[in-house]
Amino acid sequence: MKKGKMFLILDNIRSRENVGSIFRTADAVGVKKIYLCGTSPTPPHEKISKTALGAENYVPWEYRRNTWQVITDLKKMGVNIVALEQTKDSQNIFKFKSQFPLALVVGNEVKGISPRILKYCDKKISIPMYGKKESLNVSVATGIAVYQIVK
Repeated sequence: MKKGKMFLILDNIRSRENVGSIFRTADAVGVKKIYLCGTSPTPPHEKISKTALGAENYVPWEYRRNTWQVITDLKKMGVNIVALEQTKDSQNIFKFKSQFPLALVVGNEVKGISPRILKYCDKKISIPMYGKKESLNVSVATGIAVYQIVK
């Protein structure tokens, strides 16, 4: 992947620390822009800065109230929309073939991505779970996903 071919859409992330961590990962992998949607907290905030280590100052970002509108706008620009969510039709991330430009949608720490937003997505991918717990922290899952996608 060439730098700037990937976007992140954060759909109702509730933790400032998770947002900061995602900014840091986005900077490391060369994400073009982060869309902070719904109830997702935005910079400037000391808790975001603490985990982002300043990456929130380098990665372009925009707050948008409606996730569906961001997805619609990006689709008009030819961006493939991929949801990171466990669903009955999710594809194993390790078998997924990325097509750029691409926007990865990640969701709320408790509820995930809403079924309404999932309907707007072109594909759904998930990280296989082998333990007792059925999910990872959203910032950890985002890190795994973005590096697998750009591999």
